[in-house]
Amino acid sequence: MTEDVQKHSVHTLVFRSLKRTHDMFVADHAKPVSLDETSHKVKMAAKLRADYSAVLHMPILKEGKDRPLGSNMPGNQNYAQPGDDPEYLITGTHAYPSGPGVALTADTQIHRNPSEGGVHAMALALPPSQARLDASRTAAGVGDIHRNAGGAERSSAPHSHAMSLLEGGGTKNSSLVARKAPTMPKPQWHAPWKLFRVISGHLGWVRSIAVEPGNQWFVTGAGDRTIKIWDLASGKLKLSLTGHISTVRGVAVSTRSPYLFSCGEDKQVKCWDLEYNKVIRHYHGHLSAVYDLDLHPTIDVLVTCSRDATARVWDIRSKANVHTLSGHTNTVATVRCQAAEPQIITGSHDSTIRLWDLIAGKTRATLTNHKKSVRALALHPRQYTLASGSADNIKQWTFPDGNFIQNLSGHNAIINAMAVNSDGVLVSGADNGTIHLWDWRTGYNFQRIHAAVQPGSLDSESGIFACMFDHSESRLITAEADKTIKVYKEDDTATEESHPINWKPEILKRKRF
Repeated sequence: MTEDVQKHSVHTLVFRSLKRTHDMFVADHAKPVSLDETSHKVKMAAKLRADYSAVLHMPILKEGKDRPLGSNMPGNQNYAQPGDDPEYLITGTHAYPSGPGVALTADTQIHRNPSEGGVHAMALALPPSQARLDASRTAAGVGDIHRNAGGAERSSAPHSHAMSLLEGGGTKNSSLVARKAPTMPKPQWHAPWKLFRVISGHLGWVRSIAVEPGNQWFVTGAGDRTIKIWDLASGKLKLSLTGHISTVRGVAVSTRSPYLFSCGEDKQVKCWDLEYNKVIRHYHGHLSAVYDLDLHPTIDVLVTCSRDATARVWDIRSKANVHTLSGHTNTVATVRCQAAEPQIITGSHDSTIRLWDLIAGKTRATLTNHKKSVRALALHPRQYTLASGSADNIKQWTFPDGNFIQNLSGHNAIINAMAVNSDGVLVSGADNGTIHLWDWRTGYNFQRIHAAVQPGSLDSESGIFACMFDHSESRLITAEADKTIKVYKEDDTATEESHPINWKPEILKRKRF
């Protein structure tokens, strides 16, 4: 018995002490501490000095009465308590007239916050910010990359919109008026697209497409290990190239030399001389299947990506591996190049997109919003923007930091291919054979196509692996799993009256992740 008392005595005493303490202070438990006016004024004065010392000299106009901000300091009797007058106007650093030699009036003395459109216009007119300077910085050539290889990463964390304005010399004043819920703007009308031609000739899944710069012919690579060149106008076969020993996953035609580049699941990257129709160079280095390639538009550089989770930058002439871009943790499925920063963009099965600094050979930014593999990327030909396709949805981003714009939801399938033209028509092709056409600006899905598979094919063989607009942007070419190449064109007879936009100006719901 004595052991039990000894065991529980400390426990019991603690609870007794807590109860006594509670009983002692229970009368004041829910009562707030009385506000001491002097200490409150001292606190507010310290806060003013700490947070607003730079603007204490500026006047505030309250219902037509001038009162300096410094009058809120201790010792002044007209200190305004919070909430006593919610209606007020923010003034600028100085009143401004409407033009040179014009006297100030009651209206021009008041500086109202600029509209959002005005802020954008002002930011564009200001000296270039660091972000915009970075965007314009490109590698001058392969030698420039070699000289700076392995340099420190130049990118910083993506700036918020307000910070980018501050960098450019803008202001960070925010409107105090409650904003209305965003509504979807009316999408631009686009003519519907229709199937124009079906081209047969490959004996395996057609995996890749490239159109030559003169817009006379196009190239396809397929699972039958061949590369075929077709006449764009007639759809007739011009040439077949053999040399790969496995599926050809990527093809690209150079705009700077008579070369065709190809890559495949045999780990090989080949350079074909189209004057002799022979392989003149091999680029050795990838440890697994090479899934995609792209040519830099202004430098003699080739970028390939592979199942070995890397992308490699090659000097076309010397065959040197300039950079190995490592960072992805799974297959790198697609790669795109552009002249401005970031010059290389990759999408991977690890569900991330990486923007690369070509000069340093390091990651500029990693976009982690997708939840599924990213198999397709499309760069807008005129805007400084990007779209990425995944099984969860399509997302749009702005360069150079990869800031998210909006989701394009509704194509509920594995998206293998995307293309966008100058008119703002975004095309997405999926594993189930469906093609969705979207208005780039609003994300409105204005057409859905599901073309029939080639007679004799299985229904499961209806996937779309690649799609591309020709250089006139009047034809859309798709590479499909039924071993065919399909060519689509706009319906010339369609009008907005005959094909109205089925558009509802509902509240736009955009997920931010």
